[in-house]
Amino acid sequence: MILTDWLALVIGNSRFHWAYFHGKELQQTWDSSEAIIPDDWRHLCLYIASVTKITSFPEHPYQRLIQLQDIPLKGLYSTLGVDRALALWGAMEVWGYPCLVIDGGTALTFTGANQHGEFQGGAILPGLALQLNSLAMGTAALPGISLPETLPPIWAKSTPEAISSGVIYTVLEGISQFIAKWWAEFPQSPVIFTGGDGDILKAYLTQLHPEIACQVKYDSNLVFWGMRSLVTS
Repeated sequence: MILTDWLALVIGNSRFHWAYFHGKELQQTWDSSEAIIPDDWRHLCLYIASVTKITSFPEHPYQRLIQLQDIPLKGLYSTLGVDRALALWGAMEVWGYPCLVIDGGTALTFTGANQHGEFQGGAILPGLALQLNSLAMGTAALPGISLPETLPPIWAKSTPEAISSGVIYTVLEGISQFIAKWWAEFPQSPVIFTGGDGDILKAYLTQLHPEIACQVKYDSNLVFWGMRSLVTS
């Protein structure tokens, strides 16, 4: 089925992620803190993928929930996040397989597909912002900080830089190890960053390990490519 115009909505842990499509062509993406559909687009079909308990909008007449069982990937386990599965499916559609998706969202996730197009497995850990916020919320004296635009000094001389150094370098070395393990099993396989922090993670990795970063990609729309494949096929 080829739709003329339609909307995609991914309900994440902290934000709503939107896309407006004309058929298979992506026209616009945006994020919001509330599920507000632009008035001019309320008549369009709305396709929803949600990692939370919010799964529908009673006021919207044309909507469909995309669930894990709708995604034609073999080997998925029942509690896998639909956003992870969609991002992997989108990566396979655009970049081929085997492939590894590194999603820098509220959670930092690794999700891979093997050479047969089957789910290979993955890993989950707290994302950058969640790690930084946990220190501010769980301690009496450590401040909340924002991610720096460039890598902090590894041997910091201030508390904010020390927090940035501890979190960022530990995460980057972990990412590097996951990529190395993946390439040991699937040489020259595409590795794609995505998610809200995917671009800054790739930028950090470029500064720390340029020999790795030059071989990985960044694609902010993997989940939407996965939804597009399901909706327009």
